[in-house]
Amino acid sequence: MQLGQELRRLREQAEREDGTGRGLTRAQAVDGTSVSESQLHRVEKGLTSLPKVEQLRQLLDRYGVTDLDDVDFLLDIHKNSLSRGWWSPYRGFMPSGFSISVGLEGDAKIHRAYQPSVMFGLFQTEAYMRAMFENAKPVDERNTEFVERNIEIRLRRKDAITRSDRPVEVHVILEEATLRRVFGSAEVMREQYQHLAELAALENVTVQILPMAVPVYRSITNFTLMEFERPLPTVVTMDTWEGVTVSDKDTEIWKFSRRFDAMRAEAAPPRDTPRFLERAARELEES
Repeated sequence: MQLGQELRRLREQAEREDGTGRGLTRAQAVDGTSVSESQLHRVEKGLTSLPKVEQLRQLLDRYGVTDLDDVDFLLDIHKNSLSRGWWSPYRGFMPSGFSISVGLEGDAKIHRAYQPSVMFGLFQTEAYMRAMFENAKPVDERNTEFVERNIEIRLRRKDAITRSDRPVEVHVILEEATLRRVFGSAEVMREQYQHLAELAALENVTVQILPMAVPVYRSITNFTLMEFERPLPTVVTMDTWEGVTVSDKDTEIWKFSRRFDAMRAEAAPPRDTPRFLERAARELEES
């Protein structure tokens, strides 16, 4: 937060290139730098940090900060800002882009997500997580420490849904195939179904299931749209085993919003979710 406050102060005091006075808009401040306008907005609000020192140096040059002591002071703040989140000790176990995504999701007001292959991350039980990571462990050549640290990360991330102070509102569309795909054992899946039913009963959680037999549009990739308090822009994230992609481009937000709305319209209504989970649990017992 301190870095953001200092950068905002410097931007508002910076001299304009045309000599008409002081104060730059964010668009003027990032012109000619590798920092986007929305990224600078989030940094000034204390929601994220600049990932590269070079980006900070570009802004300082833009603001006319040349005093070496001032530059060193701001570089120290930047270094501290990169380690301010609870997830900082886990950075070595996170894939590319994941720390940015984790930092954003806790500050978001609304999540709209689609997951076609595995249970949505914030909904997973510990047993489901463990089974999923253990399955991939020999293939992806991961060690036990990597598995344990990533389970710890996911368990901490789940707090965003159940915290007492402004829990995030979550609307998730899951594929029926995702729920029927067994990880670990039938017992693990029954526990997962029960946990999902409990979450779906919360006022801030909506879960819809897209039946396998319905011939409708389906996105080929998972995604999560995160909405923030105005005027911060919406961002979209996509998870892969290699890393997380994060974008706030208007075209990307528009594209994935359309995808979400199309699948939401065709998915079973939220009131049907508990019955589906009960039926899926019974079928596991009978198989």
